[in-house]
Amino acid sequence: MARLRYNNVDNVSTDKTLKDLRQWREERRRKKKDYTYKVPNHPPQLEYLGGNRLETTITWIGHSTFFLQYEGLNIITDPIWARRLGFEKRISEPGIAIQDVPPIDLILISHSHYDHLHLNSVRKLYRTGTTIVVPAGLKRKMQRRGFANCLEMKWWEEQVLGPVKLSFVPTQHWTRRTPFDTNTSHWGGFVLEPSDPDQHPRGEDGKRKLPPNLYFAGDSGFFPGFKEIGSRYKVHVTMMPIGAYEPEWFMSSQHVNPEEAVQAFLDVGAELMIPMHFGTFRLADDTAREALDRMEAARLAQGISGERIRTLAYGETLIVHPEERYADK
Repeated sequence: MARLRYNNVDNVSTDKTLKDLRQWREERRRKKKDYTYKVPNHPPQLEYLGGNRLETTITWIGHSTFFLQYEGLNIITDPIWARRLGFEKRISEPGIAIQDVPPIDLILISHSHYDHLHLNSVRKLYRTGTTIVVPAGLKRKMQRRGFANCLEMKWWEEQVLGPVKLSFVPTQHWTRRTPFDTNTSHWGGFVLEPSDPDQHPRGEDGKRKLPPNLYFAGDSGFFPGFKEIGSRYKVHVTMMPIGAYEPEWFMSSQHVNPEEAVQAFLDVGAELMIPMHFGTFRLADDTAREALDRMEAARLAQGISGERIRTLAYGETLIVHPEERYADK
């Protein structure tokens, strides 16, 4: 029986040939790169994070892994605490050691690539009461691995998980874990909103002080779906990839470059962007410094105020208060 294979919007292909791979390897041998810059580590606020169940917080662990606190839930995105990824050694230490992470309520998996779904990390985080949310096609595999409390979602599907309304939204990407399971599960991003706004008290002005809506963009090439996400949801804070884009002739269908990341931030209509997916593993030929410099140049070219793009150190926590907004005046 043929297995279901998933596709991108408009069936955009990310396939590459052996000739393409050889050309990339030849180009890499000729390049001279300065990899001395490393994303700094910030001492994590473990005592605060361990006790917080009220404020919205975003803590960068590294790569696409964030520790989020939202509506009283502790959430992890795309967990990877691995010391190595294939032949590549992790460049810097995770922002929080995995044994120090507060008990996790929800694990969100954007797709099954090894740098976004590290099973040993999931095992160490998973406990009684933890729910794992995966793209369509991946639930059975996770349950076979022993993760019984697992939900899978299709594009544009919504799930209410206690105080959080979770939506699974498209990206332009692909996935594979073995030579035989290419695109047998889907890929995407997540939008988090409060499920019951009426539970939040009103302020002195009579308006409810709601937490910001969060958008975790997963892994994606640049595509029209960013604008559609912005038309369907009010996004306040987006976690957007900026790295693993070089060589662009090879990577552009699956990874945004920094300029495209900034444009995607504008397309979804977010107020604040937090860059991710750079500086943790050497997945492509770009460096963390190059990605950050190009992102900053794109911010200036687009006339975006500096406070609207916040680059975190590993382990650094951003507290996003309900009354804070980052839109230009």
